[in-house]
Amino acid sequence: ILFNEGQRRYLESLNAYARQFVQPAARPEVDAVRGLPPTVAIEQRTSRGGRKSTVGTLTEIHHFLRLLFVKLGVQHCPDCELPIQPQDRDAIAARILADWDGRRIALLAPLVVGRKGIYKELAQWAARKGHYLLRVDGEPLPTDPWPQLDRYREHNIDLPLGEIQIGPAAEPELRALLDRALDQGKGSLRLLAVDAAGNWQGEAVNFSTRRACPGCGRGFEEPDPRLFSYNSKHGWCPGCFGTGLKLEGFDGEQSGEEREWLAAFKGEERTCASCHGQRLNPEALAVSFQDRSIGELSTLPVSQAESLFADLELAGREAAVARDLLAELRARLGFLRQVGLGYLSLDRAAPSLSGGEAQRIRLAAQLGSNLRGVCYILDEPTIGLHPRDNRMLLDTLAGLQRQGNSILVVEHDEETIRRADLVLDLGPGAGVQGGELVAQGSLAELMANPASVTGRCLANPMRHPLQPRRPVAPGEGDWLRVQQARTNNLRDLDVDLPLGRLVCVSGVSGSGKSTLVHQVLHANLQAQLAHRRGPGRRRPRYQGCREIAGWDGLGGVLEVDQSPIGKTPRSCPATYVGLWDGIRKLFAAAGEARIRGYGPARFSFNVGGGRCEACQGQGFQRIEMSFLPDVKVPCETCAGARFNRETLDIEFKGCNIGQVLAMSVDQAVDFFAAHAAVYQTLRLLQDVGLGYLTLGQPSPTLSGGEAQRLKLVSELAKARPNSRRGKLYLLDEPTVGLHMADVERLIRVLHRLVDTGNSLLVIEHNLDLIAEADWVLDLGPEGGDAGGELVVAGTPEQVAASAPASRTGEALQRLVGRKI
Repeated sequence: ILFNEGQRRYLESLNAYARQFVQPAARPEVDAVRGLPPTVAIEQRTSRGGRKSTVGTLTEIHHFLRLLFVKLGVQHCPDCELPIQPQDRDAIAARILADWDGRRIALLAPLVVGRKGIYKELAQWAARKGHYLLRVDGEPLPTDPWPQLDRYREHNIDLPLGEIQIGPAAEPELRALLDRALDQGKGSLRLLAVDAAGNWQGEAVNFSTRRACPGCGRGFEEPDPRLFSYNSKHGWCPGCFGTGLKLEGFDGEQSGEEREWLAAFKGEERTCASCHGQRLNPEALAVSFQDRSIGELSTLPVSQAESLFADLELAGREAAVARDLLAELRARLGFLRQVGLGYLSLDRAAPSLSGGEAQRIRLAAQLGSNLRGVCYILDEPTIGLHPRDNRMLLDTLAGLQRQGNSILVVEHDEETIRRADLVLDLGPGAGVQGGELVAQGSLAELMANPASVTGRCLANPMRHPLQPRRPVAPGEGDWLRVQQARTNNLRDLDVDLPLGRLVCVSGVSGSGKSTLVHQVLHANLQAQLAHRRGPGRRRPRYQGCREIAGWDGLGGVLEVDQSPIGKTPRSCPATYVGLWDGIRKLFAAAGEARIRGYGPARFSFNVGGGRCEACQGQGFQRIEMSFLPDVKVPCETCAGARFNRETLDIEFKGCNIGQVLAMSVDQAVDFFAAHAAVYQTLRLLQDVGLGYLTLGQPSPTLSGGEAQRLKLVSELAKARPNSRRGKLYLLDEPTVGLHMADVERLIRVLHRLVDTGNSLLVIEHNLDLIAEADWVLDLGPEGGDAGGELVVAGTPEQVAASAPASRTGEALQRLVGRKI
């Protein structure tokens, strides 16, 4: 409400023409909002950008580097490695006479270089001057009639000035033609070979009186910021199109689809051989500033780049030109260090960032804006943060507050709540049972309020362990052994983890947790288990490590992440966890349904027959508004029930199928108490804290944490106690979005999954869950190049005893005596 209202008020100040390019925020359902300053939201996002989005572009540091290299970079020839110098007309003529002797050539003057437009007036000017052809994007086009060019595509347009057969006798004619081309091209010209039939052929050769190589005579365009952008065809490496990775069968017309293309080669990714991962073309990488290319600067970690620019001293013209640029670079690099991201390199691809890293990069970008009097609204900024990094984040937020801003944080983290000036506790339950202000005030007032569940959790924290720990004895039982893991920042890491146990992987942000679990363990085990099912194929090689041993007894490996469970409004919790099939059968078994001959398919809103066709089973219709946000309204035909009138006539225990869809999980538990198959799954949803969800809630509206817990329920519903081959479940921060009271319920569910004979490996920063693990693998000691090592492996008590070597151990020590 607060962010949308702040955004709406700003957008309404724009005129109708400007508003048509932005989706305006809807007016919130509130009587009045007073005293609201301008609002900025820093939200959770599971999507962090494509392969060509990097730390440098996300923070705009790369944009300032591009400008720095345009203004102060020294251009070199990528072939001769010589500095580019001006070249006079005599030198150009001599070069053409020597290199093109005996051949017919055409000389052209560049008129438009990499600009958008239709250029009708330019064609008319050329026609008046007697030129019947222009070379447009490499092809000859008539000036009259002039074809319609794509207005939104960048074009290169050259003016042909004549053709000549090169030889000693042609020198006077060549010099005259050369003068015309250089005058029209403002110091630049292009040369094309002409075949016997009079057709242009091959690539154009550039010459320039301003920029040319003294060794090979090659001419170069004036440096442009686009030359240093790997999102532009002017700058990207032609071998990888700016991704830094080899792309088989890809071309520039598919730009923007790199993520989908690379997904097909996940785990087989190879560095581009042309640019060696630096993303830019040879011309861009041949420009240097302080003896470094922009590609070399981008490979530096933030901490090293900050030191380099802090110590940089320029004089004269360079100092004047770079004054504002350096100030921006130093400030933005400093903000990244402040939020604990000094270990990240500027060219780190956005998809490889953890959720916490991406969140803090957006926060650092806001710090760089240096706003005053703004209300920052943050949605769980501590997601993905180690307790040590969490304190750094809170210090950063305090800095924003000292600048005169207001900070409104939606958060479950205990330390964040304890440092707040004011706490608003909503409840008392979730979903339809919430929406009320339960408590408001200081931390002490919250803890003293008996109606506040948050206050009770803060006053009486969870005590560990909730159940006796499963014993882990090195050398006994089944173990999974990773040998010499070496990808990203993992450096020949050897890790042993016990099977049939709850194992947590901990460590500061960037310590290598996701690399170990997702890229090494998951990718390799998935490949090896697939080979076991189809042994006729060649056994896959291990990627990112020498070998993984001890996986033979596993029945499978499953990654339970926070990706969405469905993209259409017709996907919902009931369909995802398998409840809906059982419910449809109950309705199909009703007397009236049998009389009418309705089977279970009649009660599906995904296929025709029983659903409302007016809304295609979605329950709502979208109405487009020209200068206002699109409006979703309940379907007039079914009133949001999703089914047609005949289907809604069938009732089970006094309710029709549409009313069941509208039930919350908590309501449905009582309604289906006598039907074991449906009831057990509903109870599992309750147990993971999702009792407030309605059975028919559209999947796109679920958070990442809710989606992950639904996946857990789906697996628990299929689990069979003491199966011969247990599965290995890989979870990535399952406590995301959970209240302290719900964390305890989740922990009990995870224990239940292990008790059925499965193994759990959980990446986690939540201390309550780490304190419940049977075994902890703590990576670090820091992030980036200073991480990638196994700091300590053992029980939570052993990890706590390893402080201060272990950052996680330091945080766990705060629980010793109070909880563990």
